[in-house]
Amino acid sequence: MQRIRLRYTKRGRLRFTSHRDFQRAFERALRRSEVPMAYSAGFTPHPKVSYANAAPTGTGSEAEFLEIALTEARDPDLLRELLDASLPDGLDITDAVEARTSGLAERLTASVWEMRLDGVETDELREAVAAFNAAGTVEVQRKAKNGIRTFDARAAVADLQALDPSADRPGDKPCAILRLVVRHVTPAVRPDDVLSGLRAVADLAPPVPAAVTRLAQGLFDEESGTVTDPLAPDREAAPTAHPAVAAAVATAPEGAGSA
Repeated sequence: MQRIRLRYTKRGRLRFTSHRDFQRAFERALRRSEVPMAYSAGFTPHPKVSYANAAPTGTGSEAEFLEIALTEARDPDLLRELLDASLPDGLDITDAVEARTSGLAERLTASVWEMRLDGVETDELREAVAAFNAAGTVEVQRKAKNGIRTFDARAAVADLQALDPSADRPGDKPCAILRLVVRHVTPAVRPDDVLSGLRAVADLAPPVPAAVTRLAQGLFDEESGTVTDPLAPDREAAPTAHPAVAAAVATAPEGAGSA
């Protein structure tokens, strides 16, 4: 059995796709691409697909990850192309590697997020960020299944910065960009929780909902303060050529791709 790890995106209007909707779309793509999937046992077998730390509905992402199990070896790059062609624009497969190490989920310990705050001046955001960073704790509330839950949003934030909007998106209305690195803790601290924290410490209240995008997720490096690529260990462990994949590609009928 071969395991392939994939990185995919949720862009544009597809950010409003729920995780369940993506699962259905991805399983259809597997069938269209004739991927030799491994299936679970039991009365209702289903493809062996493991999803890791999916972004909330309504947020964009450049760094979602999943793992699939195959019954036959396939070239990861060719498999990526086939699946990407079978998914709608916006749900894009951007990377694929053969799993050669354990614990992908354990390597997703932090995320880099960007929030576009229309109607907010950059200087105003910088003042709010300074107040948030200076605080020892920032308590926020979120509605949970068992009622209102209060927790500290400050401890999970490894980095928080206010940035000017990019030059390629000019406009006559104020706009500021919030860039944050958030550790994956329990309870999970989401970008909107940090925004609630900014409201608590500095009375910052954007007039319109923020556009939120996950730029990266992976292992948080405490020394550098960066989030590393979780697929890098698999890529580094790969030999120059995988014998089973090379044989499968060599014997595949012409025009059949990797299916």
